[in-house]
Amino acid sequence: MKRYGNLWHDITDFANLIAAARKAQRGKRFRENVLEFNYNLEAELAKLKTELETKIYQPGKYRTFEVVEPRKRMISAAPYRDRVVHHALYNIIAPIFELTFIADSYANRFGFGTHRALRRFTEFARSSHYVLQCDIKKYFPTIDHTILKTLLRRKIKCADTLWLLDTIIDGSNQQETVIDYFLGDDLLTPLRRRRGLPIGNLSSQLFANVYLNGFDHFVKEQLKGAKYIRYVDDFALFSDDQEFLADARLAMQSYLDRLRLKLHPVKSQLFATKQGANFLGFRILPDRIRVRTENLRRARRRLKRMQIDYSKGKMQLQEVTQSIQSWVAHLEHGDTWKLRQKIFISLVFSRE
Repeated sequence: MKRYGNLWHDITDFANLIAAARKAQRGKRFRENVLEFNYNLEAELAKLKTELETKIYQPGKYRTFEVVEPRKRMISAAPYRDRVVHHALYNIIAPIFELTFIADSYANRFGFGTHRALRRFTEFARSSHYVLQCDIKKYFPTIDHTILKTLLRRKIKCADTLWLLDTIIDGSNQQETVIDYFLGDDLLTPLRRRRGLPIGNLSSQLFANVYLNGFDHFVKEQLKGAKYIRYVDDFALFSDDQEFLADARLAMQSYLDRLRLKLHPVKSQLFATKQGANFLGFRILPDRIRVRTENLRRARRRLKRMQIDYSKGKMQLQEVTQSIQSWVAHLEHGDTWKLRQKIFISLVFSRE
């Protein structure tokens, strides 16, 4: 397996830092912390460059908040200057790992995404009798730091780059505590091992794909799972052979034990595709694709909030238009023509 060195110069190159700052500010240019950083952009980037080159760089304190949709979870936001560093690192090392990912891993990859994943899932579902659909229990909070560092070292040998990778991983804030035991553990093992990555980080998104990359190859190459798809920690294996899928589930959990991960006991199920399967906000049926009722309710609540915010001058028309166009584009991937007509024909935005 090829390992890559001599990456540090590219990561700390001033042009790469400028490109990283441009990417980090997308959609956030007018936030106070971004405006403050950009006011002295060259000086701030020069300072970051010096800190990285002299190894005195340390991540700042995370800002945490809780979201309840689509499910309750903690989101961690890194300081803006740290997000610039994440982008600078990602620009250089992501292409290295991208070469190793399977074609049917769709999350956080340029040119892939939810809609392409939905089409592939639908293709597999409509050409198979059964599906084993699984979810990993508390994925981001249970990613093991020691295992992750080992996996990163399989492709990266540049000592300086590994220092930065370790610094970012070690700088992760405390995540939700999850106690799971694996073969060979004693009573305190889950408490001694550092685990968990902040969901909001670009680096965490890459690390999450790296962490399960070996698992993807195991399913495709060892289990011979031709119809397999993964989006973050939600994955599905399709087949006409129900017994094959039942055996695959046992083999999958055995492999995940090595990563100190558990399949979700409720969300991991084997069933006939004719019953319909939920994936990325849609319900895929043999003859149509519907929006899940839960997602539709959330969307209606968001539209109501936008109407209120617009009426009070908290949102501009351009923001409202962009948000609605994005949601319509998402809906178009299902059989939703009548639904869209019903929702938008009576939708009115007006100022107080």
